[in-house]
Amino acid sequence: MTQVSFPIHYSAVLDRVSKIRPIRYGKTRNFIDGDVSYLSPYISRGVISTKQVMESVLSHGYAFSSVEKFIQELAWRDYWQQIWKSLGNEIDQDVKRAQPKVKNHQMPAAIQNANTGIEAIDGSINRLYSHGYMHNHVRMYVASIACNIGGSHWYIPAKWMYYHLLDGDWASNALSWQWVAGANSHKKYFANQANVNKYCHTRQRGTFLDVSYVDFENMDMPGKLMELIVPALKCDLPGTPFPDLDGSKPTLIYNSYNLDPGWHQDMDANRVLLMEPSHFKKYPVSKHVLNFILGLRENIPGVQVAVMEFDQLVNQFQLSEVLFKEHPTCTHYRGTEEPRDWMFSVTGYYPSFFSFWKKCLREWRR
Repeated sequence: MTQVSFPIHYSAVLDRVSKIRPIRYGKTRNFIDGDVSYLSPYISRGVISTKQVMESVLSHGYAFSSVEKFIQELAWRDYWQQIWKSLGNEIDQDVKRAQPKVKNHQMPAAIQNANTGIEAIDGSINRLYSHGYMHNHVRMYVASIACNIGGSHWYIPAKWMYYHLLDGDWASNALSWQWVAGANSHKKYFANQANVNKYCHTRQRGTFLDVSYVDFENMDMPGKLMELIVPALKCDLPGTPFPDLDGSKPTLIYNSYNLDPGWHQDMDANRVLLMEPSHFKKYPVSKHVLNFILGLRENIPGVQVAVMEFDQLVNQFQLSEVLFKEHPTCTHYRGTEEPRDWMFSVTGYYPSFFSFWKKCLREWRR
């Protein structure tokens, strides 16, 4: 598989947006080498919005039917975010029902060690470590192995995956893991070796996944998954000097979910990338991810990094006017909250994506 790179320069990101091929995406997206956009890290980090991507695609004049699958998959990100916005910290727990048949609150060491014996899975885990990305279909495979075959509750392995993802979006990650594990859906997701072979272009046989689907629910735990571990997810924030701020000016607060270079770009203001230790303690990320976040900040002229809590920043510099974008991780911020750009005006909690999507379609077709 060709290695994927994620440039940090805004011009390169916009170039990637302009080159989306939504028709090819709809036909090939489930294959590990499918024609996907590789925009998820920039959407998750708030560099671009789902609405911005949708409008770019629609500006090319595609027929509705030919791009519906791409727009629908893009809308999943807004859907997960709307659930997080509505439920808050409740998404850290089983949302719809208790995860069935939980045997442990750890995760298989074979997954962390990329040693499951399944070539496509182990290769993808190693690429996750080196490049911070994993194809969405493979994420489902890994979650199914950890939770539905290994018996692990979804929370710990979901935190492990989030730690390494450049596109780490806790809503998308946590709720997708719950969907696979049956805690945010009515059944568990399984994939056998034939399915893995098809979408990952392998020909492997004889693994613990090389069974029929009817065998999954009652299969014994494979020996490969018996050793369990709680991964050490250490997050070392950068040592930075205190920012030099003018308290008489407005202050724009950026964070790891809002790195939008176009946000109030003409305003005479302090610009601060706030990296709160409390946030990264709750949602730890790897050094690779931290470097990606810090790299993306270079697209914002004049932004300064502040490793401190929000209240400390405001009090230390006596900031009188603070602006920030709405996000579930920012509910403790004080000041002027501005909305994010959503694809549609549909808001609130919907128990299923398709009930959410029906409302979006009505708006789209007006």
